[in-house]
Amino acid sequence: MIHVLITDDDPFIRESLKLIIGLDEEITIAGTCTHGEEAFELIQAGTKVDVVLMDIRMPICDGVQGTLRIKQAFPRIAVLILTTFDDDEFIVQALRNGASGYLLKNIAPDRIIQSIKTVHQGNLLIHPDIAKKLTSFINLSPNTPKEAHKPLSTLGLTPTEQSVVVKISEGLSNKEIAQVLFLSEGTVKNYITEILSKLNLRDRTQIAIFYLKSQSGAGA
Repeated sequence: MIHVLITDDDPFIRESLKLIIGLDEEITIAGTCTHGEEAFELIQAGTKVDVVLMDIRMPICDGVQGTLRIKQAFPRIAVLILTTFDDDEFIVQALRNGASGYLLKNIAPDRIIQSIKTVHQGNLLIHPDIAKKLTSFINLSPNTPKEAHKPLSTLGLTPTEQSVVVKISEGLSNKEIAQVLFLSEGTVKNYITEILSKLNLRDRTQIAIFYLKSQSGAGA
């Protein structure tokens, strides 16, 4: 069962999402919140949450800061940004803060449900158009701006580590990567830890974006 926390300052949106998402047999609603800080406090109080469905523009604590708060303290929880605002800056900030994906509210209800399941499995959910924007707008780390434009083969990654990076950028979960590369899930996790250390990155979202930037640089 996937425990979902809905965070939106619009009561109509909250109740609508609660009704729609709650119909799925694999999902249970952990609660609803009106802003990011309230979501963080609910999780901190012990509420079981696997995925936070997070609006962007909210009073007190918006989705960008709410994502940062939650991911810093509870990295296992996936945050899925859901908003009416197709804004480059918000996309970049949310993903830099650890969000696993970004959706607009005008998509079909079944797509929202499928997206929740996708990020819960450890996959990234980044629309191709958004991915293209990221290569132009994002700086992953103050310590690695130049390296992000270099081919992976020049950054000290082994061939297997390079393959893991590519698969992460394609949105595969650890289990799927293990199956494709004929490795155990534990070995994949170890590779990811090593990759994060070598590239001075924080999480798999940054690995995916790093790869996109390396491809952009290679084609320049």
